[in-house]
Amino acid sequence: MAELSTQLAFLGLPGGSEWIIVLVIAVLLFGRRLPEIARSMGQSVTEFKRGINSTKAEIEDAATQAKSLDTDSRSVSQSAGTQETTSTTSPNS
Repeated sequence: MAELSTQLAFLGLPGGSEWIIVLVIAVLLFGRRLPEIARSMGQSVTEFKRGINSTKAEIEDAATQAKSLDTDSRSVSQSAGTQETTSTTSPNS
């Protein structure tokens, strides 16, 4: 088992020369399409970020609305509580 983990330890991330080889192979395989692929990947990342920001804004709006509803319901219950105390302390009861 220790022998297997020692062998796998040598399979780390590629270094500088390995990245150069990977880039050369990518250019050879994709050639003219490489700029198009990079452009579409950039557009995908931009769209993903836009979607995340939109979702974050919706969540923040919902949280703000929930807080305002909670504050409104507290103020209504507090005003109802003061009306009850004034009606029980009136001399007409």
